[in-house]
Amino acid sequence: MATKPTLWQVFCSTLAAFFGVQSERNRTRDFESKSIIPYVFIAIFSTALFIILVIGLVNAALYLVS
Repeated sequence: MATKPTLWQVFCSTLAAFFGVQSERNRTRDFESKSIIPYVFIAIFSTALFIILVIGLVNAALYLVS
């Protein structure tokens, strides 16, 4: 029986998915997990955080240019 991945492991797996890289061991651990819910929540949170960061950087750049 596989152990439940920690929040940090879920975050790292989600981050690896953003970049399209993942070790075989971690991929196997992720797919043996009983629930997809933590991965979905972390992915939505990470995507929202990324979008907010990009918007902030663009606004800062436009402010500095004008």
